Amino acid sequence: MAARYAFRPVDRDDMPLLRRWRSYPHVIQWWGPPDVEDPEELLGCADVAMWMVERGGAPFAYAQDYDPHAWPGHPFAHLPAGSRGIDQYIGDPDMLDRGHGSAFVAAHCARLFAAGAAAIGTDPHPDNLRAIRSYQKAGFTIMTDPIDTLWGRAVLMERWREAG
Repeated sequence: MAARYAFRPVDRDDMPLLRRWRSYPHVIQWWGPPDVEDPEELLGCADVAMWMVERGGAPFAYAQDYDPHAWPGHPFAHLPAGSRGIDQYIGDPDMLDRGHGSAFVAAHCARLFAAGAAAIGTDPHPDNLRAIRSYQKAGFTIMTDPIDTLWGRAVLMERWREAG
């Protein structure tokens, strides 16, 4: 299923689409108001890689991966050096509830593991059951009960690279 998705770096030309997606209720519900974490502010940040996720050449989702050791007090700071944290959302509402979330997350993880990441963490809100189920399908394990982090309420989930 991984071959069904392409990941390309976000550039300035993607900002209007990302802003539109960030204005949709299904994204605001879990990412907050559109003016919180403006994607343009992350462009050029060495600690965050931003990706447009495409299917059939059309973008439908946003993904980012980051170095959790770059932020003091990050809940994934215990992961080994080179590990990544991930956040993502499906922007196109027509692509929701079709299995794309778990599939493109699994594809993104495969890319990160191939690049050398030992582990990957993600931190959905405890009430975001759709995301939690999607991450579990993508191979993540719930590691904590709900906790409060500097970035909000979360359930910490991890996936580790398989030996071999």
